[in-house]
Amino acid sequence: MSRTVAVFRPDDERAREAETLLSALGVEALSDPMLAVEPTGAIARSDADYTVLTSKTGAELLAGADFEPAGELVAIGAPTAEAIEAAGYEVDRLPAEFSSSGLVADLEGDVGGGRVEIARSDHGSDVLLDGLNEAGAYVHETVLYRLTRPPEAGHSTVAAAEGGLTGACFTSSLTVEHFLEAAEERGVRDRAIAGLNDAVVGAIGEPTEATARSNGIGVDVVPDTASFEALARAVVDRIRAPR
Repeated sequence: MSRTVAVFRPDDERAREAETLLSALGVEALSDPMLAVEPTGAIARSDADYTVLTSKTGAELLAGADFEPAGELVAIGAPTAEAIEAAGYEVDRLPAEFSSSGLVADLEGDVGGGRVEIARSDHGSDVLLDGLNEAGAYVHETVLYRLTRPPEAGHSTVAAAEGGLTGACFTSSLTVEHFLEAAEERGVRDRAIAGLNDAVVGAIGEPTEATARSNGIGVDVVPDTASFEALARAVVDRIRAPR
């Protein structure tokens, strides 16, 4: 029986890498990009004691800009750290927990009275800003890019509604929200949710899991490592596990 796993990564090398990985794992990828990146042209401030980059996309955008951090360069997640280093910068700090709350826990004892620059998308969590402000830091946020839903996105919602998905890999809360918006536009929201609940649903971290569950989508797996490869492997392992 064919096993089809929906993925929602942007329509660039990330979507292709996801398709290649899932094929190597023995399942068919249904790629339905739910995010499009629109750079703002802004550049992170270079006078901060700590500069925080939260995504691979942000690191890649700064790589082509005139940016030299004055203090420590902090990354959320191994993929972000790898992109920073590929751009020629050195990562000074990589919190063990790849999340906004994990970064706050790592920095809160050090940033009191210091300047922290947060460079990220327009959909960043308030957890990071609020937590560092409460720790006594002077926090500034630069929006490097906006995340929008491509107008053609949504064929995975029809597949879910028709029972055509074996699994789904949600990589952010926004991918969940955009999936549901696309399903609503097609008049299949309830059936798409039901279809997901008959499949194996993976979420890349606790915030994504919480968004899915709050919208009636059951989450079967959350990998220990916040990377797409770990997420895909966890979903496929669960699909293969005896029921």
